[in-house]
Amino acid sequence: MNKQRKGATGYAIGNYTLTAVTLHWATAVIVISAAVLGIYMHELPFSPTKLRLYSYHKWMGVTVFLLALVRLAWRSFHPAPALPGNMPLWEQQAAKGAHGALYALMIAVPVAGWVMSSAHGFQTVYLGILPIPDFIGKDKELAEVLEKVHGAFSLSFMALVMLHAAAALKHHFINRDNVLRRMLGFRSLP
Repeated sequence: MNKQRKGATGYAIGNYTLTAVTLHWATAVIVISAAVLGIYMHELPFSPTKLRLYSYHKWMGVTVFLLALVRLAWRSFHPAPALPGNMPLWEQQAAKGAHGALYALMIAVPVAGWVMSSAHGFQTVYLGILPIPDFIGKDKELAEVLEKVHGAFSLSFMALVMLHAAAALKHHFINRDNVLRRMLGFRSLP
């Protein structure tokens, strides 16, 4: 069994901090929830229910955007643990590129949604309390283009999330290294 040294905090050296783990999983739950809700509500007929669901979806998007900023700030002071030394260079570079793209999409998808919502003439009111100023004025033609942009970004994001999850599972079940374990926040996992 792969034993790891304990740091001064009691966490195994090479693991993410509890804050990083919490931010990661909170973001994952909200991103997946927003995607499922987005797919469900997209084809609903226009109704008060659809408008309410769109509000929830937008709240999730704003929350993901804010969490991404917090995660980037946290990461700037608490770098991610090194990847396993036996990991091929191409795989290390792919992992770094994928993580960069995930962060970029955590920002781009909500911003595209905000701009699209503004172009449709629907202001985002975060949690039903805090109005977020419209980025642009109402513009039907631009709104239609931005729907496609938001959709393409969202699909790319979901594909990358699935690839990220598949890579983590590959590391756990095939490589049998600690890549998944250290993000689960557990000190040991079979």
